[in-house]
Amino acid sequence: MKLKTVTVDNKTYAEVNEQGLPLYIHDDGKEVAHDTAQTVATISRLNGEAKTNRERYEKAESALQSFEGIEDPAAAKKALETLKNFDDKKLVDAGEVEKVKAEAIKAVEEKYAPIIQERDAYQAQLHNELIGGGFARSKYIQDSIAVPADMVQAQFGKNFKIEEGKVVAYGTDGQKIFSRARPGEVADFDEALESLVGGYQHKDSILKGGQGSGGGFQGGGNNNSGLKRSEMSADAKADYIRQHGQESYLKLSK
Repeated sequence: MKLKTVTVDNKTYAEVNEQGLPLYIHDDGKEVAHDTAQTVATISRLNGEAKTNRERYEKAESALQSFEGIEDPAAAKKALETLKNFDDKKLVDAGEVEKVKAEAIKAVEEKYAPIIQERDAYQAQLHNELIGGGFARSKYIQDSIAVPADMVQAQFGKNFKIEEGKVVAYGTDGQKIFSRARPGEVADFDEALESLVGGYQHKDSILKGGQGSGGGFQGGGNNNSGLKRSEMSADAKADYIRQHGQESYLKLSK
């Protein structure tokens, strides 16, 4: 990318946005403001995280030195459990110890099963709210996409995950999508979605101004296909719009 400049009285100056931030032009022509102070703060934070991870690694490596000479950890663990069973033999024999342990574990699992189910249900609700709500409230979809939000979610929803209570987007390469405007930070929902749509091979079929283009579009006339919108899955709706256009889709019976 390169700095965007403006020439005044034969002197060249960096062009800035309304907030006074310099503008840079990426290779694809997109202009993005660069906040130097935020970038420096992000680099400082990442350096701190790297230091913390290094110290954690060194601590773990030091702790592992205590186990030098143990070639089979599983066998060593089994031997320790056997010795403990021999200590418990004053109460019950070794076979009964395992039975008691199994019954205790089962009782705990049964006690906390409802809590686990409630937790899983809450996580599902959180996932639907953060990701599904992101698509439903997306300004980018409202302004730039010609198909309904549920179809966009059907195509790109798999690229979004919940991590530490926040929505994080991943590209087709499996890597996190980072912000252009905020270097070092992950992209927010709309910025990530715009990036995903930009790399989508059928983007011209879903972007506003491009719907209805292509050899499969059929404008006007009555629909005689027998298809009903209410009977089509989200994927089928998206495929139909890509092939025939939004106008033809809306002419299908409900």
